[in-house]
Amino acid sequence: MNAAVIRAALVGNPNSGKTALFNALTGARQKVANYAGVTVERKEGHFSTASGRSISVLDLPGTYSLRARSPDEAVTRDAVLGRLTGETRPDVIVAVADATNLRLVLRLVLELKQTGAALVLALNMFDIATRQGLCIDVEGLSRALGVPVVTTVATRKRGLDDLVAQVETVADSVPPTENLWHEPDAAQLRAAHRQAEQIMKTFVRPPERPDTWTGRFDAVLLHPVAGLIILLSLLFVMFQAVFTWSAPAMDLIEAAFGALSGLVVNVLPDGLLRSLITDGLIAGVGGVLVFLPQILVLFLFILLLEDFGYMARAAFLMDKIMGGAGLHGRAFIPLLSSFACAIPGIMATRVIDSRHDRLATVMVAPLMTCSARIPVYTLIIAAFIPNTHLYGWVSLQGLVMFGLYAAGIVSALAVSFVLRKVFWRSAVEPFIMELPTYKAPDIKNVARNLWQRAEIFLRRVGGVILIMSLLIWVLSTFPGAPAGAPGPAIDYSFAGRIGHFLEPVFRPIGFNWQMVVALVPGMAAREVAVAALGTVYAVGGDADPAALGTTLAGQWPLATALSFLAWYIFAPQCASTLAVVKRETNGWKWPIVMFVYMVALAYIASFIVFHTASALAS
Repeated sequence: MNAAVIRAALVGNPNSGKTALFNALTGARQKVANYAGVTVERKEGHFSTASGRSISVLDLPGTYSLRARSPDEAVTRDAVLGRLTGETRPDVIVAVADATNLRLVLRLVLELKQTGAALVLALNMFDIATRQGLCIDVEGLSRALGVPVVTTVATRKRGLDDLVAQVETVADSVPPTENLWHEPDAAQLRAAHRQAEQIMKTFVRPPERPDTWTGRFDAVLLHPVAGLIILLSLLFVMFQAVFTWSAPAMDLIEAAFGALSGLVVNVLPDGLLRSLITDGLIAGVGGVLVFLPQILVLFLFILLLEDFGYMARAAFLMDKIMGGAGLHGRAFIPLLSSFACAIPGIMATRVIDSRHDRLATVMVAPLMTCSARIPVYTLIIAAFIPNTHLYGWVSLQGLVMFGLYAAGIVSALAVSFVLRKVFWRSAVEPFIMELPTYKAPDIKNVARNLWQRAEIFLRRVGGVILIMSLLIWVLSTFPGAPAGAPGPAIDYSFAGRIGHFLEPVFRPIGFNWQMVVALVPGMAAREVAVAALGTVYAVGGDADPAALGTTLAGQWPLATALSFLAWYIFAPQCASTLAVVKRETNGWKWPIVMFVYMVALAYIASFIVFHTASALAS
């Protein structure tokens, strides 16, 4: 084959460094979409070789076998076999292996060989294997498997030239052969496993210097008691840091928007244009943008722990707890992803084999406290919870934030337990996963992912939040009050009329009409509720556009603030989440069930909190 473009696909076990290799090869020259007809993410990039050839690289979802048991694994199998609609079979398959843990990937390589595809094996993280004293006979392994084998360190871009050269050579010299792969039965699986074990025994010698640190770490981090204490402590520190580390940056952003608002007031005369800029744009967008530092601190912790290799161990620790609530151990990663946003968390459930286990995870993922809730939580906490420290170092505000996250987690487990008892009574399948080797986080990779998160948030601020802020300003401004009308002008606006009309429904949970107005656009994105509150109070003349929290603290009783927090623990998810659930479940049944049960939980929780807090305050 001498085509100008070589199509290569990366295949490997989860946690093998496959995506790191993809990033090292393609850099910024990559695009993300979905495969035709399915909701599995498709990542493709390209680069040019030293000889001038163009190589297109496809990063396929991680898998342990071509025996697909989940949507992600099915896409990998179909891509390798050339079964995907509108996609041709890759010219070369690059099997990416964690060099410190070859046992399962060797069985996958034997399966890939049966497909007749041109194949190259990349032993990634080879530096860690060397450091551990693991002795791999690379040439012997190549002979036994009948495929070229190269060593790589993706995070440091080592071995990439050798890998690219082998891909070119294989693409030009190895013709595709007949596909002999078929779904193996139990006997064939055992035979393949024995063959992989024999290859492993022959060409991979145990470390002369065993990685005792991994064993020592795991003895503590995976301990059924100490491990859970450490996990909870890490989460506790994370939420403390969300408030303490981000405070200077938040103060700077708030001061900048306050100065900008003051500048506009001094330059422009009183009128619609000044109101649009100060009450619509600055109060709306600025009120949300101030929470960017807290979101980045949260993601920094998650990315560092994932790169270190701790997340898989956290999933292992949570397996028994989650299993008792009717969730599969693999659900931990999707639920953890939902702390960022429920949408990628729901999409990540494709790694779960059982449909019932996958659906149970989908239904509770929005109960995880996503980053869109952070602006709501921090606004109310900063306004109503004293900025004091317990025992000299525990932030009371961080403690409340930790409690809100814990409430979301406990609620998810409780709802899952009910779902499994009411809808699906089958037993949860056992959880089996490979634990990755501990490694120092790749700072460049962490920085790149953190920047991507910031970009996503800023796009939302400049997109849906900006649009909704302007819409709320229009609804809060027009029509104006009739001449001589008593009361503030906003009461006569569209927003005021809508809020006053719906207020009786929400009065039992302590909500006023301004809060009701904020709930409606909050369905587009939860953080829009903060922008809506800022705009409504600013247009009504009750708020400094740059200090919404101060306004709320002066006008809301504590019981109302706590009720608002309770509502957002269970609040109906954004419209985008419902759309993704509809797509993932192929119908409207489960999105409707999700919406109804979350509204009911939110209302009941807010009712209990409001009346309890009111009784205690009286």
